[in-house]
Amino acid sequence: MRQPAFFIPHGAGPCFFMEWTRGPADTWARTEAFLRGLVAGLAERPRAILVVSGHWEAPVFTVGSGARPQLIFDYYGFPEHTYALTFPAPGSPELATRVRALLDQAGLASDEDRERGWDHGVFVPLKLVTPEANIPVVQLSLQASLDPALHLAAGRALAPLRDEGVLIVGSGMSWHNMRGFSPAYTQASAEFDAWLSAAVQHPAALARWIEAPNGRLAHPREEHLAPIFVVAGAAKGEPARAVFRDTVMDVVVSAYQFGEPQALAA
Repeated sequence: MRQPAFFIPHGAGPCFFMEWTRGPADTWARTEAFLRGLVAGLAERPRAILVVSGHWEAPVFTVGSGARPQLIFDYYGFPEHTYALTFPAPGSPELATRVRALLDQAGLASDEDRERGWDHGVFVPLKLVTPEANIPVVQLSLQASLDPALHLAAGRALAPLRDEGVLIVGSGMSWHNMRGFSPAYTQASAEFDAWLSAAVQHPAALARWIEAPNGRLAHPREEHLAPIFVVAGAAKGEPARAVFRDTVMDVVVSAYQFGEPQALAA
């Protein structure tokens, strides 16, 4: 089966693995339920997962090529036990090599990092998506310019992976204004979300996100939106749709699926 690709919200730090006290206790419950059902809802279990997280930027697209990546606890001020979380999924040096080969074929500069671990944009959601930690995971960085066209091109280059059993996941947040989680931003977030839900159908429109209603308000810096460009590029024009939406901490947050599972010719 051809795998779809997803842009998912990865929450706030280790929010799914602690008692949430910064709002209602069930603030992240619906997001958690969505993530837990992601792989279970696929037509075919992926052989590997390639994750583009909003928490890794590099001068060129850089792929983590370690066989057993450690975890990077890049969040602050959370309960002590959240710094002892584990996610022992294997890496895949073979997939990392394939990723670099595809980027090279597209004329896109790349590098690899054998030592870097997985940031919380990878291991926090994937602890829910694959709790058994038995699907190999590889992380790809953003390119530091965050240029939408460049990231769309990277996604197009990586599209063949979907026919090779690889699930491509962009991990970020559809709304990521750290000072903008309050009732004062509910309407603004809904307007941006409505625009984003239409724009995912048209990568050229998605690339002009800065012109969207409340675009820069939604993303004062766009690193948490940029993974969606890679995912949209990997869809190569296949249909995209919102598959999850919730109001979290008073703002609208969504997840998107790009492409539908398709049986491949024998």
